[in-house]
Amino acid sequence: MAIKNVAVVGASGNVGKPVTKGLIAAGFKVTAVARENSTSTQPEGVEVRKADFSSVESLTKALEGQDAVIITVASAAVGDQNPIIDAAIKAGVKRIIPSEFGHNPSKIKHQALNGLLVGKHKTIEYVIEQTKKNPATSWTGIATEPFFDWGLDAGLFGIDLQNKTIKIFDSGNQTVATSRLAFVADAVVAVLQREEETANKYISVAEFIVSQNQIKKILEEELGHEFQVIPVKTADLEAAGKSALEQHNYGAAFVPLLLAYNFGDNQGHGYTEKDAENVSLGLREINGADVKQAVRDWLKTRTA
Repeated sequence: MAIKNVAVVGASGNVGKPVTKGLIAAGFKVTAVARENSTSTQPEGVEVRKADFSSVESLTKALEGQDAVIITVASAAVGDQNPIIDAAIKAGVKRIIPSEFGHNPSKIKHQALNGLLVGKHKTIEYVIEQTKKNPATSWTGIATEPFFDWGLDAGLFGIDLQNKTIKIFDSGNQTVATSRLAFVADAVVAVLQREEETANKYISVAEFIVSQNQIKKILEEELGHEFQVIPVKTADLEAAGKSALEQHNYGAAFVPLLLAYNFGDNQGHGYTEKDAENVSLGLREINGADVKQAVRDWLKTRTA
């Protein structure tokens, strides 16, 4: 029987909102699983069930009757995803998609950054272990690479619209694979529509590959003014991240290490079109999206 009823844990979050919207548009019956103290609202037709995220019993009740569960809450916010995984199996859920969006941790060849992603590693190890014991439930990890629109908002591409500046990491020519949040939703829908082909594996997708200098050029063309470049050496970011790690300040370590990893020149881990599984999921080919239009769409959200 095809997947029809889908629970989204964290449906009001940055990833959860577009995923919920995408699922509804694709014809799935969506249930939002929220914390007991949540006051967030959901689109019409979405049932809201509240649960204690640390209680398997509470979560099992919330997941009853669901064919799939999508965990869209970041690990730092939800903490341990294991209770959700345990509850899904206990409730008879057929497919678990854990909160693994972004980079595929198994492909990151960076000791310090990998150490900060240990939670993601442990989640996948746990869901694999538990679904092997309970084969009626399967899992899919979806690696989408960094979020483009959210990353622009958060300054992860170095852009400061107000001050008309851009921090360029090294040469600014290093390309990075990235996906808008709506494309993340498309990937989730595609996985659920291809239940057998996507069971018990990691799926890698991305919307397009772009460099900082390409983004800078598009912004200058669209806005009609130049951006002042603030040069940043990724070697300095790497040193700052490792220094924070030595002080056990993991929050301060993550962003510098991630930026150095993504944008450092000649790192040898650049994403290529061959890495993406877009076509097999029925998604448009990587770079099939118009990057200029994506930047235009983002600018509209900043000036609305």
